Amino acid sequence: MPQFPGTIHSKLPKVGTTIFTVMSKMAAEHNAINLSQGFPDFSCSEELVKLVNEAMLKGNNQYAPMPGLPALREIIAQKTEKLYGIKYDPETEITVTAGATQAIYTAIAAIIREDDEVIIFEPAYDCYQPAIEVAGGKTVYLQLKAPDYSIDWNELQKVFNHRTRMIIINTPHNPTGSVLSADDMKHLEKIVKGSDTVIISDEVYEHIIFDGQQHQSAARFPNLAERSFIISSFGKTFHVTGWKVGYCVAPKNLMTEFRKVHQFLVFTVNTPVQYALAEFLKKKENYSGLGDFYQKKRDKFIDMVKDSRFKFKPAIGTYFQLLDYSKITNEKDTEYAIRLIKEAGVASIPISVFYHKPIDNKMLRFCFAKKDETLEKAATILNKI
Repeated sequence: MPQFPGTIHSKLPKVGTTIFTVMSKMAAEHNAINLSQGFPDFSCSEELVKLVNEAMLKGNNQYAPMPGLPALREIIAQKTEKLYGIKYDPETEITVTAGATQAIYTAIAAIIREDDEVIIFEPAYDCYQPAIEVAGGKTVYLQLKAPDYSIDWNELQKVFNHRTRMIIINTPHNPTGSVLSADDMKHLEKIVKGSDTVIISDEVYEHIIFDGQQHQSAARFPNLAERSFIISSFGKTFHVTGWKVGYCVAPKNLMTEFRKVHQFLVFTVNTPVQYALAEFLKKKENYSGLGDFYQKKRDKFIDMVKDSRFKFKPAIGTYFQLLDYSKITNEKDTEYAIRLIKEAGVASIPISVFYHKPIDNKMLRFCFAKKDETLEKAATILNKI
């Protein structure tokens, strides 16, 4: 069709198609095993699917209330209190969202004004910076410290100032699989105390944590909870990433601003799925065993590649494992990831793309949220390299 004849001043001039879409498309084209994009290749709970179908058949197919189905918000409040010891008001402090990415964008759009500074930690999930840029904010980048990808709190203290409107943290962390400790959260509490700084705590992998570690939600720390948008994902928790349903909890004054944007961005979220989730969440066992489930997959994957030429430090959380290929080649990670698809038939994500100025540590991210046979096939290939 005819193209727009006028000038377009892009708000995101440097943004193209996400690396996840690019690598998954390439994996399909070359019939490669896709360990790049973070989604399971196994089915979700049959009970959950049944509950969605039942909700549809009962006629629950029209708009849910803007902030989410009351029954779902109530069970989220109960779950949060049981896990983290804090009570959020389901009426005014919990909103169901169309996935975590929408929740993150909404929180940024609700708070950030032109020239506000937002601190993010790299390697960073790729939806943070574009949302800040669209809102007119300025992104301040700090690098996590390898090999454990920890935060240098002295560095944060140096860049933190009266213009710091927001800090975005992510634990467990995508793409590195690291987690923040209680001491880390206390450091953050100390830095932001007495300021006007708001926190976004991206906790979509809250239930996927290993080796006896405990998830340190911002909700556990009163001086963080009072200033935090805490964001979670049902897609990650229940193996249904395509349903795009998550939620945000925050104190009333922050949630009021969040909902002002949310109502005009998506208005409301898939109704029958909300009914199903409200019922499914009543059974704690439907999410409490997720860490053990994925730790077995992590352990299986790293055990199968331990004799390969790849090096690794086991992920502490998420369903991603970094593999260091520095003993194999000096190629850029973006180039090697492409060659790995074309020549070996395994798709991964190069870590340099998670930096605003690519830093190549010879690391690739592999998703182990896959069937055992998928992981076995991929490991067999990786061991031959």
